[in-house]
Amino acid sequence: MKIGDLETKVVKTWCPGCQNYGLLLAIKKALVNLVNEKKIKKENIVAVTGIGCHAKIYDYLNINGFYSLHGRVLPPALGIKIANPDLTVIGFGGDGDTFAEGISHFVHSCRFNADLTMIVHDNQIFALTTGQATPTTEQSFFGKSTPLGVQEKPLNPVALALIMGAGFVARGLASEVDHLSNLFEKAIQHKGFAFVDVLEPCLAYHNTTDFLGKYVYKLKENGYPFKKALEKALEWDYNLRENSKIPIGLFYQEKRPILEDKRTIKKPFWSFKRKTDWQKIIAGFK
Repeated sequence: MKIGDLETKVVKTWCPGCQNYGLLLAIKKALVNLVNEKKIKKENIVAVTGIGCHAKIYDYLNINGFYSLHGRVLPPALGIKIANPDLTVIGFGGDGDTFAEGISHFVHSCRFNADLTMIVHDNQIFALTTGQATPTTEQSFFGKSTPLGVQEKPLNPVALALIMGAGFVARGLASEVDHLSNLFEKAIQHKGFAFVDVLEPCLAYHNTTDFLGKYVYKLKENGYPFKKALEKALEWDYNLRENSKIPIGLFYQEKRPILEDKRTIKKPFWSFKRKTDWQKIIAGFK
């Protein structure tokens, strides 16, 4: 398979220079490599997206997919995986989508450890609605929803994922395409819930390109023990301070039982032949 096989005829409507293009290329490269190495099957890949600039990625990927509601990427992703464990399920969400409306789903997905991948396009802003603050927006950010500046401490999703039990936790940078693609490959192959927070400056409403370029550094390739991983995650609090240390790469990976293995019914739901007696069901309500 070639990258061109993942192209669609849909016209790309992201802003010129949008960092989403880097993320799109990274996921394409990862999927092509995994399919060609026979580690996954193209026909078994399913993308689930929310609402926001990130969600357009499904329009540009020639794979199966499901458009969900805002903040609701993970519930249908989990349902799809439970219904057919043979599928490779990849969720795409924004930082507002995932960590505001979708925060409870994210927390419990880390706990449940279902075998799926969650990729967050984290530009620290609600970009599609033109620049409101999200849970990862830095303090003192002045925007349309925060004319007096953001007062609250930003959420650290990497630390949260670690504490809540995610088995694979990573952070990437959209402009580091090869590095990010490698993280995606590892995340998709991980048996359990894999989370990748992708830093991608929004050139229109939150352009942190120079800041991230100045302070980002790469972690060692194979991750760290939990305590050290959390220490690394806490090096940056998502504020835009001078002399920040912003690690990208794999923080932590642990193999543990997945949600699907704990189910008493092992066969995929679709494989059961069912003959429904509607009259009997209706009679039960009389």
